[in-house]
Amino acid sequence: MGKGGQDEGKRRDGSASSGADTAQPAFPAWARTPSECLAELGVSADRGLSTEEAAARLERYGPNELERHAAPSVWKLVLEQFDDTLVRILLLAAVVSFVLALYDGAEGGEVGVTAFVEPLVIFLILIVNAVVGVWQESNAEKALEALKEIQSEHATVKRDGRWSHALPARELVPGDIVELRVGDKVPADMRVLQLISSTLRVEQGSLTGETASVNKTSHKIELEDTDIQGKECMVFAGTTVVNGRAVCVVTGTGMATEIGKIHAQIQEASQEEDDTPLKKKLNEFGEALTAIIGVICALVWLINVKYFLSWEYVDGWPRNFKFSFEKCTYYFEIAVALAVAAIPEGLPAVITTCLALGTRKMAQKNALVRKLPSVETLGCTTVICSDKTGTLTTNQMSAVKLVAIGRWPDTLRSFKVDGTTYDPTDGKIHDWPSLSMDENLQMIAKIAAVCNDASIAHSEHQYVATGMPTEAALKVLVEKMGLPGGYTPSMDSSDLLRCCQWWSNAAKRVATLEFDRTRKSMGVIVKTDSGKNLLLVKGAVENLLERCGYIQLLDGSVVLLDDGAKALILSTLCDMSAGALRCLGFAYKEDLAEFATYDGEEHAAHKYLLDPSYYSSIESNMIFCGFVGLRDPPREEVHKAIEDCRAAGIRVMVITGDNKETAEAICHEIGVFGPDEDISSKSFTGKEFMALSDKKKLLRQQGGLLFSRAEPKHKQEIVRLLKEDGEVVAMTGDGVNDAPALKLADIGVAMGITGTEVAKEASDMVLADDNFSTIVAAVGEGRSIYNNMKAFIRYMISSNIGEVASIFLTSALGIPEGLIPVQLLWVNLVTDGSFLGIDLASDGHTLVSYSQLSNWGQCSTWEGFKVSPFTAGARTFGFDANPCDYFQGGKIKATTLSLSVLVAIEMFNSLNALSEDGSLLSMPPWVNPWLLLAMSVSFGLHFLILYVPFLAQVFGIVPLSFNEWLLVIAVAFPVVLIDEVLKFVGRCLTARARKQSGKRKAE
Repeated sequence: MGKGGQDEGKRRDGSASSGADTAQPAFPAWARTPSECLAELGVSADRGLSTEEAAARLERYGPNELERHAAPSVWKLVLEQFDDTLVRILLLAAVVSFVLALYDGAEGGEVGVTAFVEPLVIFLILIVNAVVGVWQESNAEKALEALKEIQSEHATVKRDGRWSHALPARELVPGDIVELRVGDKVPADMRVLQLISSTLRVEQGSLTGETASVNKTSHKIELEDTDIQGKECMVFAGTTVVNGRAVCVVTGTGMATEIGKIHAQIQEASQEEDDTPLKKKLNEFGEALTAIIGVICALVWLINVKYFLSWEYVDGWPRNFKFSFEKCTYYFEIAVALAVAAIPEGLPAVITTCLALGTRKMAQKNALVRKLPSVETLGCTTVICSDKTGTLTTNQMSAVKLVAIGRWPDTLRSFKVDGTTYDPTDGKIHDWPSLSMDENLQMIAKIAAVCNDASIAHSEHQYVATGMPTEAALKVLVEKMGLPGGYTPSMDSSDLLRCCQWWSNAAKRVATLEFDRTRKSMGVIVKTDSGKNLLLVKGAVENLLERCGYIQLLDGSVVLLDDGAKALILSTLCDMSAGALRCLGFAYKEDLAEFATYDGEEHAAHKYLLDPSYYSSIESNMIFCGFVGLRDPPREEVHKAIEDCRAAGIRVMVITGDNKETAEAICHEIGVFGPDEDISSKSFTGKEFMALSDKKKLLRQQGGLLFSRAEPKHKQEIVRLLKEDGEVVAMTGDGVNDAPALKLADIGVAMGITGTEVAKEASDMVLADDNFSTIVAAVGEGRSIYNNMKAFIRYMISSNIGEVASIFLTSALGIPEGLIPVQLLWVNLVTDGSFLGIDLASDGHTLVSYSQLSNWGQCSTWEGFKVSPFTAGARTFGFDANPCDYFQGGKIKATTLSLSVLVAIEMFNSLNALSEDGSLLSMPPWVNPWLLLAMSVSFGLHFLILYVPFLAQVFGIVPLSFNEWLLVIAVAFPVVLIDEVLKFVGRCLTARARKQSGKRKAE
């Protein structure tokens, strides 16, 4: 057995450590020959592992499955929802209020439903928030479960010299010999030992971000330190075989596979989730509020300690202490009322409502929010790290330039091709001779249509390609070229590939020369209508030119391919490649020698088709007829979206698995980089970035950045460093490889169309249209929601400040507790009978002095104190039995006025919240008709409880007269004037700060 199997680890279960998999053979299999790999793993390719050895290795390394992490219990999730300063304050206030209400009832006081309204409402708000939070937390584990879904269930394995075709994939161990066929899902990380077919192509885009399936080889790679894309002789768990057949040896199972590493990274990232920016600010606010409430409550008790604790001084020392538990409890209730008044108990509900409404608005813009706090975090985004393929681009290869041969060998014709999708009617070919397509163009159309295995279908208002994206783009090009008779395809989906079908009927395929990396071309032998066999080939332009001896001219005539014509073609090819175009050449051959009469497997020449090394000789001495430039084009709306990001102060970083040159060209085109910008310090491969000594300095650069050939670990490192620098990061992704970074980012954005389930489950938001501009629109909506929440918080806190100050001053002045919150109003009402010239004594209430009001507790000792009955609405209040009751029962009018002033102040204050610093003159109230409607409803409800006798009695208030309403307006309206002055001062200070900042930059 090889040295990699010498160490033993424990078998893994749901809670085990990763020790078992770390004992697996750890060597760069891609940099070793097949025989060296077999020796390292202690296995023979002819016999495979023995049953006993496989069992021993299964015990040593553990099953080939991803680690199962114990999910947190529901109770733990519930408790975590209360790990919030503001929530804890609310909970404490609710508990104390509830206990005091019960205490009052036990002492014989009146205990009505109203006594329990405050604590019950707070409890209800906290329960709803906890339920929402637990639901969101439970969804977090689904990313790991979705990852397990992409694992294979069975494998074809050689054990004891025999093939087992249905071995459970979880029983695979390092050293197992496995056969892969078309359609198989790769069950583990494996080294390719031998290709049974001429080629082996694997779709590994979900793991690496590559747009096309990749060819695999059995040859070793010279570099030990290479990225996943560079490991061309390795196949990885979870990827799919799309072409070919091969024998491989397992090198890693379970958590030791690349997908296992991603699983571990997702788990690690889920442990590092931070609070949202708003939650951090609310926690800071909660801590400050706790301190303020504590100080004010302590002051209330200190100010009023004389009422429940007294003593006499004897010989200079305090003696004869007297303590009143009843009055102590009374002032404790005042302190609790103060605390409840200070706490914005409606804040959690308002935030949840704002976020829920925000998710609806974003859904209408194709942004599906999976976690409510993500709406608010989006509004704070400072950096968007975007994938290129499918997000900035359409992920639909398109032909953009067609080059054909002219009338002479040294002339070329160039046609610009429009369109960015697989829709044949999307765009046209400029200057196209649709009614008289010459022989050269017809041959290009024939090769592009017939030497092609792709197909296109129309599904749910979009065009979907099956097969290689480049081949799908060629079929779309053929449809745009039309037919020699001038036919162009209609919008009818039944005519979708009519041109391609016409060419396929005219040249029926009888044999295929599959693509391989050596000759870089694909060929088909077809039988034409005349019964003659023809070879049609497409492939890399340079390779085709080397095997071509002739060139087809415009009129169909064939001449020798001289050096001048070849140099012109290569020069044009170089210019197109510099523009990040992928070029494919077209060639054909008429003299097929032994294949001239080939008609199937029974033909004598069929044996040559079984040997891929013979294909190059078949594809020799061909006739070159033109080439095409293709690319994955940028989305039309992306350029403006990036400009909007720049204007909003959001930096855009492109992180892609694609090659550097292609990514740079796209970034120049969409505006991440300027047309002539020097990007030597702004464009790096993932390996180059990881080798930098000061990564944060690079990431702090202004403007866009590009990271190409990026692996999952590179993406995670970039996100981690940005977050450490205080940035709020939105990260896009669609593949399995993107899941850890999506989980780690403040906002993970997955693609709805091309995204894997793993990426979607790891994300906070899913784009229904895979469009970058949708992210930008969602960020704009998030900012609007964030600003609305800030405005409401300002409104709520400023309103609560009035209530807190009222209770505090009530206590400080010694005024009865019920006479709140506008003490000055009450003092003027009962002492002067008028305020601001408005007569308030018409109801007949008795006037008292301020001294009597502030010492109302001593009323029983006053001689000759009498009060007159007064009327309020239809009710008359008299105090003949005990005049001192006037300070409690006679406050009903003052309470009503106070409540009405509070309502009016908060309504006027809501107008102040329309803008953080804008005047009501520049942003009048009617810009938000919904606010005016809400104000009207609020005033309407207040009028309802005032003027409906039953409700007035329940709430302990009385109707107000016209004069009294004038008073309410006179007292409440100044809140608007005060805020206008404060906003004006704020605008002046901001303008001065900007002016000084501009001067410093100029210097």
